[in-house]
Amino acid sequence: MKKLLSVVLALLAVCGLLAFGAHQLQTTSGSTGKKVLNLYTWGDYIDPNLLTKFQKQTGYHVNVETFDSNEAMFTKIKQGGTSYDLTVPSDYMIEKMKKANLLLPLDKSKLTGMHNYDPRFMNLDFDRDNRYSVPYFWGTLGIIYNDKYIKPGSIKHWNDLWEKQYKNKVMLIDSARDVMGFALASMNQSMNTTDPATLLAARNKLNRLSPNVKAVVADEIKMYMIQNEAAVAVDWSGEASEMLDSNSHLHYVVPSEGSNLWFDNLVIPKTAKHFKAIYAFLNFMSEPKNAAQNAKYIGYATPNKKAKALLPKSIRNDRQFYPDNQTIRHLQIYKDLSPAKVGLYNDRYLEFKMHH
Repeated sequence: MKKLLSVVLALLAVCGLLAFGAHQLQTTSGSTGKKVLNLYTWGDYIDPNLLTKFQKQTGYHVNVETFDSNEAMFTKIKQGGTSYDLTVPSDYMIEKMKKANLLLPLDKSKLTGMHNYDPRFMNLDFDRDNRYSVPYFWGTLGIIYNDKYIKPGSIKHWNDLWEKQYKNKVMLIDSARDVMGFALASMNQSMNTTDPATLLAARNKLNRLSPNVKAVVADEIKMYMIQNEAAVAVDWSGEASEMLDSNSHLHYVVPSEGSNLWFDNLVIPKTAKHFKAIYAFLNFMSEPKNAAQNAKYIGYATPNKKAKALLPKSIRNDRQFYPDNQTIRHLQIYKDLSPAKVGLYNDRYLEFKMHH
């Protein structure tokens, strides 16, 4: 679930892309022309050099527009009036888009690279037989800590965050599903539970964590951790990868008792028009060399097994970002919940934030 690198960078990127896209629409065949592909994706979620390579190889220019949440993407596509050819929802959002009749099924006869993907990450509950989706990236929710302040190996489990020595030292990602989720995992409960009493118990446990919580923020976590201004954080693996690259004192832990396992996937929304370009792009991104290049640029784990084999050993053997099968078995994929149930999560989470 890639988040924007920063608000400033995101704004600059979007402005630049809009300006470039507008120029492109005037000078080429336009957003509905034959030689373009309209990609709607998370901010900074593809290596720009790959887009250049794709255009040189195929002649298709990729117009990129970005979103910062699954829900924003869903709303815009549902409202209509767009001409997106591909978008990149997360697992539970694919379920929601299918229910809303917003996706077109894949024509498997036009796909040439599906055999490159790890079978563990295919045919999952949110899209059986990969009828609608091609895996793009996957990752986890976990704990980052700084060994300047915390003894290596002393944080292994979610419950460690409640220890008194971490008073005012823990940063949390501002995400209702993830914060409620790790509280539930710490209680050996399903991260998809809809039981009101269990969700209330999770909120109560989070309230007891409040003295240890330094801040509940989003992208700022990276700055705090990289600059040694915070000791512990809860965040996604890709964000953790960026932090670890910038500060050798940082470590990432996926608690073995359970956490979130998420997938971002390429899908074809009903607004699609440029099908030759769509399948050219899906096949291009499925090529191991291209998928490996993208994984090195983005920092998230690739589901492309042959691409992973091309990555440096230091990356592909890193258990922080490519957990072993035993850990993966304890990870949980978020399910699409009804609006009422999502409201329950949001309500309990807001109560915790107000308590904090």
